[in-house]
Amino acid sequence: VQLQASGGGLVQAGGSLRLSCAASGGTFSSYNMAWFRQAPGKEREFVAAVSRSGGITYYADSVKGRFTISRDRAKNTVYLQMNSLKPEDTAVYYCAADRRTSFSISSYTGTAPQDYWGQGTQVTVSS
Repeated sequence: VQLQASGGGLVQAGGSLRLSCAASGGTFSSYNMAWFRQAPGKEREFVAAVSRSGGITYYADSVKGRFTISRDRAKNTVYLQMNSLKPEDTAVYYCAADRRTSFSISSYTGTAPQDYWGQGTQVTVSS
């Protein structure tokens, strides 16, 4: 499956952005979807994940209550709505897909590899 992320940009602290990740070349409903991010000089970290059905979501503690992950089966797209953005949210954001049959947050916060990655989209939050 190919993943195309978009929607990044420059925003002031307190503002909002919505990232999109369009999937093609596969059966979208077969994949759990996730967002990760990597800030300069830091390791890539988990942000949010959504199950195949869309019924289960997980979030990193740093974004809980501010970010919302969702998926649209008709559009083969997963979204990350980011509100109340902070300068520390500045990073390159990546979407990922996996076909694991069990959906667990440890699959995203640990060292388990993701099956597919999209290219990143830059999010910059100014103070």
